[in-house]
Amino acid sequence: MKKIDLKEIEKVEIRDIWEHEGTEFTPWLAKEDNIKLLSKAIGIELIVEAREKDVGPFSADILCKDEASGNWVLIENQLEKTDHKHLGQLLTYATGLNAATIIWVAAKFHEEHRATLDWLNKITGEEYNFFGVQIEVLKIGESMAPRFDIISKPNNWYKKVSTAAQKIDTENLSDTKIKQLAFWERLTSKLREREETPLTTRKPRPQHWHTFASGVSGIGVHAVFNARDNRLVAELYIVDDQKIFEILEKEKDKIEKEFGEKFLWEPLPHRVASRIKIVKENSFFDKEEKWDEYVEWLIEKLEKIYFVFNKRLKNLE
Repeated sequence: MKKIDLKEIEKVEIRDIWEHEGTEFTPWLAKEDNIKLLSKAIGIELIVEAREKDVGPFSADILCKDEASGNWVLIENQLEKTDHKHLGQLLTYATGLNAATIIWVAAKFHEEHRATLDWLNKITGEEYNFFGVQIEVLKIGESMAPRFDIISKPNNWYKKVSTAAQKIDTENLSDTKIKQLAFWERLTSKLREREETPLTTRKPRPQHWHTFASGVSGIGVHAVFNARDNRLVAELYIVDDQKIFEILEKEKDKIEKEFGEKFLWEPLPHRVASRIKIVKENSFFDKEEKWDEYVEWLIEKLEKIYFVFNKRLKNLE
């Protein structure tokens, strides 16, 4: 009989791994590989849009988008037992950001706080979802791994997610939506064929844009097909951080020289995001025979945007 060496699982003190929520745990959770672990636990594909997002005089930990619905998702972290202060902050932030899904991550949940989340899920409409997620770190031998345990979730949540996913895949989409989905499927298929690319593929959706991670939370590399104006757009999308836009704009000449073309710089001070973009005019969505040309153009520009900006964004981070 083959000898199997089984090791004992140990729980590690959270504070032995992350001493500080804001400077250590929040940046860790906001990284793409780690937010995927939370996404898998709750059944939502999360895209990090901002960290330490200002809400009046307060600062919310992580702001995400639900990739399937486009709704805002707020994450509030706490590396000890839940308390009334964080519950109040959670509700304040959710109101200020108009978040549809609120996730409270903590090392331990008091029963009254779990019951409060259950009650909120009961009295609010289906468009609002409250999660209580307990984080643990487990050690096996010399290896350690985080585990997210769902303490509270919306009623029939997994059934709702399954139904919503099925609806997205099978509902009667309009001709335009079907074509949008087909275009992004063609783009992601081309990317998968490439031996090397910095662009991480995500599931295509029937919409006029597609997103890629920039390597820095709160900033995305986006592709947009504006059928109304016959414009194809590749852009750096900066969520609600005017400072980053201004710092990059100071290097405008260097950036554009490195990229090889002029960008359109759009600070958009009264909107949620700023954009730095390159545009291909006279791009006609209905001309499917031109799609391969459009896809090649997008991939070339998106990859260049990633390489030109990623190193600068990493230095800022």
